Amino acid sequence: MKYKNEYIQILKEELKKAMGCTEPIAIAYAASIAKRVLGANPNKIDIFVSGNIIKNVKSVVVPNTNGMRGIKSAAAIGIVGGDSSKELECIADVNENHIAECNKLLNEAKFLVKLSDSDYIFDIDLILYNNDDKVEVRIVDFHTNVVLVKRNDEILYSREINGEKHTDLVDRSILTVEEIYSFVNEIDINEIKDIFDEQIACNMAIAKEGLTNNYGANIGKTILSFDKSKEAKAKAYAAAGSDARMNGCNMPVVINSGSGNQGMTASLPVIIYAEELNVGYEKMIRALALSNLLTIHVKTDIGRLSAYCGAIAAGCAAGSAISYLHGGDLKIICHTLVNSLAIASGIICDGAKASCAAKIALSVDAGILGYHMYLNGNQFKDGDGIVKKGVENTIHSVGMLASEGMVETDKEILKIMMD
Repeated sequence: MKYKNEYIQILKEELKKAMGCTEPIAIAYAASIAKRVLGANPNKIDIFVSGNIIKNVKSVVVPNTNGMRGIKSAAAIGIVGGDSSKELECIADVNENHIAECNKLLNEAKFLVKLSDSDYIFDIDLILYNNDDKVEVRIVDFHTNVVLVKRNDEILYSREINGEKHTDLVDRSILTVEEIYSFVNEIDINEIKDIFDEQIACNMAIAKEGLTNNYGANIGKTILSFDKSKEAKAKAYAAAGSDARMNGCNMPVVINSGSGNQGMTASLPVIIYAEELNVGYEKMIRALALSNLLTIHVKTDIGRLSAYCGAIAAGCAAGSAISYLHGGDLKIICHTLVNSLAIASGIICDGAKASCAAKIALSVDAGILGYHMYLNGNQFKDGDGIVKKGVENTIHSVGMLASEGMVETDKEILKIMMD
């Protein structure tokens, strides 16, 4: 087990609790920091955000706001009710008084929201004004990466922008499917079980909420209305968690790679299959470690935000973990991952909203199909489209497709959404 400590740290860095869609929460987090430093409610708020932030905030409900949507609402609730010490759960304690104050701020303060000219895919630059005082807070690259806090002309905090390969994060280039497989099999689960116990508890709770009540397009409920198989249940639970999360549910989830949808997609199908197959707690924890680390690995080259639907990486990783629960070895896991990535890569990300749940269901289906293809002696081979010889080369192909090939697609998606 070559990178035991590093892999455990990667899991701790990526599998965090968050409330609601993480992009509006990141705006609320920046706003809560700025309000704390300013010490008063602002009368003017300027918000400059990159295109992918606009895309992921435009249509999603901000939790604890009685159905408010959009960038202004996310900033306003962060200002009046945010607790910056809680980071991605910063608006967990919002109450009715805060909502009333939020509405007042939205009506009385002057808001400016503009597309940033930043070169960074993930960029939130928020400035609060109170008469002659102003505070600027900037977050770049990922949701809690504050790079600037400035009051008037005084820089209170700053850090260098290093892209997603930050010096204080473990280098993700050490991730390989073979090393992940070794880690999963050899690790003492007592060293990682707390991470996954929280993921199981949070993500199963919101999935059950999504299956019980009405949220969005009710994709999870719809799947179970015509199919009761374990395959359908795996898809339905992942979709139902997204149904709830995208449409205002205030229950927290354990995220993966900055995304609650990816965290739920990487975990819920695996939990369902572990229960259905009765493999026991230890095997389930090892499978969850496999699914989450494979998701992080595939997402590393793709980037946090892009025109490529990140749930695809998680659904394909979940399929590989399902093959592991069935007793699959490294070879089967690799082929499952390649097959499923070949099936589903290319599904676009057109922002956070109700249809994310349906894309999640498709991604899990691709993962399961990729596994059953190999069981039946079928596989996609080198030269079949973007498939390359070897799992690592195929993962790299997907990363290139998402991070470079879909740049213009991302611009067109944003243009369509803004129109």
